[in-house]
Amino acid sequence: MSRGRPSFNRRRVLIAGLVGGSVVAGAVGVTAAMAGEESATAGQRVVCPQVLVTNTPAAAQAEVDRDLALLETQMAEANARLADSVGEGGPNFVQNAILGPLEDKRVATLARIGTAFARQGETPPGNLDALAACQLSDSGDPVEATPEEPGAPEEEGGGGESEAGADAGAGSIVCPEVSVAAVPAAAQAEVDRNLALLETQIAEANARLVSSAGEGGPNFVQNAILGPLEDKRVATLDRIRISIERQGATAPAGLQDLATCSLG
Repeated sequence: MSRGRPSFNRRRVLIAGLVGGSVVAGAVGVTAAMAGEESATAGQRVVCPQVLVTNTPAAAQAEVDRDLALLETQMAEANARLADSVGEGGPNFVQNAILGPLEDKRVATLARIGTAFARQGETPPGNLDALAACQLSDSGDPVEATPEEPGAPEEEGGGGESEAGADAGAGSIVCPEVSVAAVPAAAQAEVDRNLALLETQIAEANARLVSSAGEGGPNFVQNAILGPLEDKRVATLDRIRISIERQGATAPAGLQDLATCSLG
């Protein structure tokens, strides 16, 4: 723990899994339904590891609470999408269109919780990323939240793909170039690792674009490739910002504006 700790709000927020400074992952009530099955079946639910954050700095409490609530909203939206897509898609549809994008969103949200701690000079909760991955469960798990208006997200923004799904002839994925100048020496290695990771993420997304030619429906590329890529870039760009600010320097403005990619 850091020195000079400010007064803490010791209220325990029981929506997620940090106990005594270490993260404990474990989804509740998960049965043998596998993420890669052909499609969702009636009665299945998405379940995610619980996240418990303790000893939140008072100045960060509101932001942490918002992100914890967002984790619940993300899971509820994924369950709404799961219910709407029963019988839809081909092999790996649930993983590619629901569980994968949900994990990427949770990675970004959990990273923001760590950022909220770091801004107050506190050590962020360790290994929050271990709580990002969710699974399918049959009936009986404790997840009950559902959005009031499920199923909205897919009517706009097809991402340039055709009705036949991903098209290898559609081009390649193009992302804004990220250039970070005047990096503190103590942060340089971490910044370089994350800049390299941004390139790796683009390469992986392009490989997925080629391998999924003809797969999915009209919004497949946006939902299964571009959306998850953006979520990964949000988390990676946030780590660049954190590494610079930890050294007392000012991070480049507008990094998050560079997260969105498109088909070129």
